[in-house]
Amino acid sequence: MKRYRILITLIALAIAIGAVLLLTFIGKKSKGPLTDLVIHAGEAVQKVEEIIIRQGDEIRMDKLHWFKAYQTDSILIRNPNHILFGAFDNKNKNSYEGTLQLEDTLKTTFPLLHIYTAWGSKPEQEFPELQVKTILEIGSTPVITWEPWLSDFEADNFPAILRKAEARDAGGLRDIAKGKYDSYLKKWAQAAAQINQPIFLRVGHEMNDPYRYPWGPQNNSAKDFILAWKHIHTIFRLQGASKVIWVWSPHPAYGFFDAYYPGGKYVDYVGVGVLNYGTVANWSKWWSFNDIFGKHYKELAQFKKPIMITEFGCLKVGGKRHQWFSEALHDLPQKYPLIKSIVYFHFSNDNTTTQQALNWYFLNDKATVKSIVKETSAWKN
Repeated sequence: MKRYRILITLIALAIAIGAVLLLTFIGKKSKGPLTDLVIHAGEAVQKVEEIIIRQGDEIRMDKLHWFKAYQTDSILIRNPNHILFGAFDNKNKNSYEGTLQLEDTLKTTFPLLHIYTAWGSKPEQEFPELQVKTILEIGSTPVITWEPWLSDFEADNFPAILRKAEARDAGGLRDIAKGKYDSYLKKWAQAAAQINQPIFLRVGHEMNDPYRYPWGPQNNSAKDFILAWKHIHTIFRLQGASKVIWVWSPHPAYGFFDAYYPGGKYVDYVGVGVLNYGTVANWSKWWSFNDIFGKHYKELAQFKKPIMITEFGCLKVGGKRHQWFSEALHDLPQKYPLIKSIVYFHFSNDNTTTQQALNWYFLNDKATVKSIVKETSAWKN
């Protein structure tokens, strides 16, 4: 059975590689027959994934039968009775094999699957319809981190954008609030409305971090962030995307939460990334779950919203990873009752923060897997 899954995965990869080559060939050209061919290639990958999912004695969707009500009810998923687990895997664009293996290893099935996409004019920066539909069809709900990289827009297609790409970040959120990116936002909102099922949308995460992302306070004020958030939210509402679940996600270490909070009417979840980088860089050390999240819990709880751990991971450098996960998960529902979702950050080649690629995978770390299974299983007792 495993060999068969590998064979099917290789077929999916071959189709996906062909699609990528076609996208490269298309370049900046307008949509046409080649773009349609890429879409059909993507649909073929989706069909292959369905074959993979249906292998074994039990269809994946059957394992998530308890989640079916949440998958269609945006009110219910805003206040779940269970902690909803999920994962991001950087290989999911070509195959969900890594996620399936992680599920098998942890003896669970994830109701949430996390993907990242940036703003911009490229085909891959449009609403990720194929990925979203695939995730929904296999019984899960998508979590989309949507990153406003304003420099990726081609000015020819957005006449309202007057500034050159390298100058757009300064005051970029103010431009969003003024409507200069509305044509792009409306297309996303219309696509989300067409899905007509709950989708988690995490927009402009870690907006209070002055070092990491261009939409941070080095280029924009907290007021501009709030105005931009409300503007995006309003566009989605007017386009009928009422089932979008809005995840407001500040960096826990940089504070000023009140200054950046758009208000309860515009936020459904508070999202917090909890990543322990260990001693991999001179700016990091071995931080516990309590160091990263726990000591900020009361301040984040004041918003009276369910909390999603949007990126949950630990590197091996500098300490005992299995112990870190064990301490983080031990009695977690009792310690932090507002946590309603935990999304594993399963990234095998992360070069977004350091010059060297970091491996967050714990799939083959038996001690860590054992700790996670032991602690999460105890919650049921």
